[in-house]
Amino acid sequence: MKITAGLMHFKKLNEQIRESEDTDITIEQCMGQRYIASGLSGKNIWIDGIPGNALGAYFADGTIRTSGNAQEATGDTMNGGTIIINGSCGDGTGYGMRGGSIFVRDNVGYRAGIHMKAYREKKPLLVIGGKAGSFLGEYQAGGLIIVLNLKAEEPIVGNFCATGMHGGKIVLRCAQPPASISEKVDVRKANQMDLDEISEPVNLFCSYFGYDLNKVMEHPFYVLEADTKNPYRQLYTHN
Repeated sequence: MKITAGLMHFKKLNEQIRESEDTDITIEQCMGQRYIASGLSGKNIWIDGIPGNALGAYFADGTIRTSGNAQEATGDTMNGGTIIINGSCGDGTGYGMRGGSIFVRDNVGYRAGIHMKAYREKKPLLVIGGKAGSFLGEYQAGGLIIVLNLKAEEPIVGNFCATGMHGGKIVLRCAQPPASISEKVDVRKANQMDLDEISEPVNLFCSYFGYDLNKVMEHPFYVLEADTKNPYRQLYTHN
């Protein structure tokens, strides 16, 4: 199915997507319509243009791919599926993710991955090809965030990265870890187990955006994890 969004109201656009019996949907001339594919499952959506806030919020299964940038709260409280952004995202990318994967070719704004959490077999993944704004992984409780900084821009992350982190993992591709990282976060150079863990998601990123995996992986990586003495860890259920 092909839909020309243009100046169509976001409610009408989403109604057409939901009512379609087609699995594969192309949206042309997208002009900031909000909540595209919110709560949707089992659809593969290609978006030509710029989707508005909360693209793929509560997305459960399927694939969303854009031709360029996306706005704020992409993948908000996402449960499953894959979102692929051929550009940059605004603030709050992956807010409260509980599952699924988001791949962003370029940069993300503030508070990407805030409140990410994992439960049993669900482990959310956020891979950022560029750099991230302040508060990356704030209050992260689970899942994996990878920042590749392929254009080698400084700083790789903004201020207050991993503030309040009590689970999950952040992996930064950089020669030295940022000096601004909180003392309450454990920072170490990636070991072979870490590299093995990120190899598959980085390979997917490279396949989506045309990068060479070997060249990406030959650069140093640093790992950020919650301090085992962090008092907030005991407030969360082990799973």
